[in-house]
Amino acid sequence: MHIALTFNLRQDSACAPSNSPSVAPLAAAEDLYAEWDDFDTIDAVRSALSQCHRVSLVEADHYAFASFQALRPDLVFNMAEGLLGASREAQIPALLDMLGLPYTGSDPLTLGNCLDKRRTKEILSYHRVPTPRFALVESLVDVPARLRYPLIVKPILEGSSKGVTDRALVTNRKELLRQVEWSLKTYRQPVLIEEFLPGREFTVALLGNGESLRILPVVEIDFAALPAGVNPIYSFEAKWIWDTEEQPLDIFACPAPLDPSLHNAIERVCKKAFQVMGCRDWCRIDVRLDASGQPNIIELNPLPGVLPRPEQNSCFPKAARAAGLSYDELILGVADAAIARHHLVKGVSHADCCLL
Repeated sequence: MHIALTFNLRQDSACAPSNSPSVAPLAAAEDLYAEWDDFDTIDAVRSALSQCHRVSLVEADHYAFASFQALRPDLVFNMAEGLLGASREAQIPALLDMLGLPYTGSDPLTLGNCLDKRRTKEILSYHRVPTPRFALVESLVDVPARLRYPLIVKPILEGSSKGVTDRALVTNRKELLRQVEWSLKTYRQPVLIEEFLPGREFTVALLGNGESLRILPVVEIDFAALPAGVNPIYSFEAKWIWDTEEQPLDIFACPAPLDPSLHNAIERVCKKAFQVMGCRDWCRIDVRLDASGQPNIIELNPLPGVLPRPEQNSCFPKAARAAGLSYDELILGVADAAIARHHLVKGVSHADCCLL
C-alpha cells in the first residue's frame, strides 16, 4: 500500500527545509513550534511504515494540496499539527476530505473540538463525562469574582503544555489576574480557568475503533520527581525543560499502580470521552482524580506525540512498550486501525509483512 506521511518539521531542526513558506508573524511565545516534530521522529515513523508499505513524505506546507493531488496515495498517515488559529490541526484533514483521500486519525471537526479546550469541556459536560468546572475569559474584566481556588490557567487553543507554566497554578485572585493577563497577551486567544483537582494524574493511550478499541497500560505522573518547590502539575517546564533526553526525569509509572475498581473507572470514562468526541484510530487522554477519587477528563489529544526513544519520555510509546508493542508495531497499529476503518485492502497482512 502507498502511504503518504504528512507532518510539520520543527523550524529549529537542522534538517528544516530552506524553501518552506514563511509562517505568519506571531509576536508570541518562544514555544511556537513546540508541537511540531523533529527529523528523528518523522524518520522513525517513516521507517516503521516502510516495513509494510511504500511511503512518501509530504510536508504540511502551502504546497501540500498539490503534493497529495499528484501522489494520490492509498492512505495518509497524518501527524500535521498546523501552526496558527483554531483550525490548525483540522487543516490537513479537511484538505484530504476535499481530495477524497483516506487518512489516519480523527476528522476536522473532532480535531477542532479537541484542540479548543472550551468546546471539549462543553461537549463532555453535555454527555455527563466528568471534567473540572471552568470559566472562559477573553479579557481581565471577564474574570469571575467567585471561584474556588486553586485554579489552573490555560490558553484554550494550545497543546504540549504550551502556556501552562509552573505559574499557571494559582491560589488567589492576584495570582489569577497576573496569569490571565500574561496568557492573553502572550497567546492572543481566550483563556480557560479550570478548578484544580487534588488527586492523582494519569495519561491514557487508546488505539483502535469500536469493538476493537484498546486501552494501553495507564501512565501515572509522579509529581514528587519534579524539582523541589514547584507546583504539582505537568507544566511546560516539566515537559520540555526539566525533563531532558540526557537527564530524563523519573516522573512516569507505567503500568500505573491501580486497584481494579479505579482502573475500570478510568477505562470507562476514557472510552466514553473518546466516543462522544468522535475520536478515531488513536488518542491520548489526560485524567485527574477529584477530591473523592473519581476520574475526571482534563483534555484529549487525538494527535498524540510519538517521540521514538525511551529516554524521551513520550507517553504513548511508553504505554505501547508496557503493552508489549514495539515502536514500529505501534505506528503500524495506527495505520492498521485506519485501513480497517476505511475498508482498504492491504494486500499483505501486518503479521506477514513484519516477517519480510
